[in-house]
Amino acid sequence: MSEQQSAPEQLAAGKSQGGAGATYKVVLFEFENFQGRKAEFSAECKDVSEKGLEKVGSVLVESGPWVGYDRQGFAGEQFVLEKGEYPRWDTWTNSQYSYSFWSMRPLKVDSAEHKLHLFESPGFTGKKMEIVDDDVPSLWGHGFQDRVASVKALNGTWVGYMYPGYRGRQYVFERGDFKHWNDWDSPAPQIQSVRRVRDMQWHKRGGGPSSSVNFIKSCETLNKL
Repeated sequence: MSEQQSAPEQLAAGKSQGGAGATYKVVLFEFENFQGRKAEFSAECKDVSEKGLEKVGSVLVESGPWVGYDRQGFAGEQFVLEKGEYPRWDTWTNSQYSYSFWSMRPLKVDSAEHKLHLFESPGFTGKKMEIVDDDVPSLWGHGFQDRVASVKALNGTWVGYMYPGYRGRQYVFERGDFKHWNDWDSPAPQIQSVRRVRDMQWHKRGGGPSSSVNFIKSCETLNKL
């Protein structure tokens, strides 16, 4: 499964993805700039060292998206990886807490549409912000705040960031309810920017803008949903 590598272009040569969005494929490299031993994956991996890698220095995502973790068993800090090249660790995270990469899994993207509800307090209470088919680099800039204590991901898959401008620790929100910040493994109820995670089946340009964007926000005090 592991072997010496040459150039990333040679990895993709002659390999079929089975149609856009039809498969998941990622290649991990031991050293930066796609050098050293490599291991190819098409499914989740709880410990990349079992595939012969002592560390991960660069990543090539042929089809995705994926989420990586800095600890074995899908634990610790999260890194969202969409289709593209990541030649060194600071291209998949700008958090300064960790540069380890030990486990990963494919991310489910169940819809081309995206809708997210952010709440000030646990249990879907307090001020509420609704985001529809848009990326938000600053919650403050749209009249909200940095305290997010519960989340409803109604459509699509999202990633929240601790700081504005998509910086700091990342938190993945797949479709579902997150009643408390512990549900997304955060040490505190702090999110200051959010964006959509793209799938090549619907978004041919990956993280680029979609053809239609509609942002709706509302801030109101809710006793219950």
